[in-house]
Amino acid sequence: MTPLLQVRDLHASYGSTRVLHGLDFALEEKGVTTLLGGNGAGKTTTLRALCGMIERRGEITFAGRSIARASTEDIVRMGVAHVPDGRGTFVRLTVEENLELGAITRRDRRAIAADLERVYGYFPILQKRRSQQAGTLSGGEQQMLAIGRALMLRPRLMLLDEPSFGLAPRVVQELFAILSTLNKDEGVSLLLVEQNATVALDLADHAYLVETGRIVFSGAARDIRQNEKIRRSYLGY
Repeated sequence: MTPLLQVRDLHASYGSTRVLHGLDFALEEKGVTTLLGGNGAGKTTTLRALCGMIERRGEITFAGRSIARASTEDIVRMGVAHVPDGRGTFVRLTVEENLELGAITRRDRRAIAADLERVYGYFPILQKRRSQQAGTLSGGEQQMLAIGRALMLRPRLMLLDEPSFGLAPRVVQELFAILSTLNKDEGVSLLLVEQNATVALDLADHAYLVETGRIVFSGAARDIRQNEKIRRSYLGY
C-alpha cells in the first residue's frame, strides 16, 4: 500500500542554520505516527517543512502527489491541516470566527455550517464560548479551538505540534481521546509531535525518534513503549 505521506531525504534550515539532515519517514492512510525527541531535535521544524513554511529540500509526496515545491496555501487546499505549537489562536476574534477561518479555503456554506456543529459536538465548551473572544479562553480551551479550527478544513492529514504542552493531565486525556476518535471514526491521519512520549505512544501506531535533525530509531509504537532501553536512552523515562 502506498503511504499517504512519504518523506525522503528531507533537509531544512533557517537561513544558514541547518536543522534537518536527511529525514526519511512515512505515514499510512488513516494511521497515527508520532515524532519523538528532546527539545531542539527538529520535530517542529519537520512539521513546518512539510507545510512549506521554511526553506527545505528533499522529496515529499502526499496522496501520490509531490508537494516539495508546493506553497503552504496549496498544501492546505490538498487537505493538510497544521495545529502549531502555541496554538495559533487569533486572540481578538471570537471562538466562532476562529473556527470559520479554518474553512477559509472552502465555498459550500451549508457544509461549513454542518461542520461547525460537528466541531461543537466534539468540543461542547466551545459552543458555550462561541461569542467569546478567543484570547480569554483557558489554555485547554484554546487547544481545543486550534484542533477544531483544523477540523473545519475537513483534513485528510492533521499535523499536531505539542498538543499536550502546558495542559492539566485531565485535559490532555480528554484531547487525546478526541484525537483517537477522529482517527478511528473519521479516518483522519495524524502526524503528532509530542514531548509527552507516554500519551503519544498510547495513541500512535508507529513512532520515529529524532535526534539533532536525524532519525535514530523507528518502529511500532507498542514496541518502543515496551523497550526499556530505548525509553531510557532517547525518551528519558
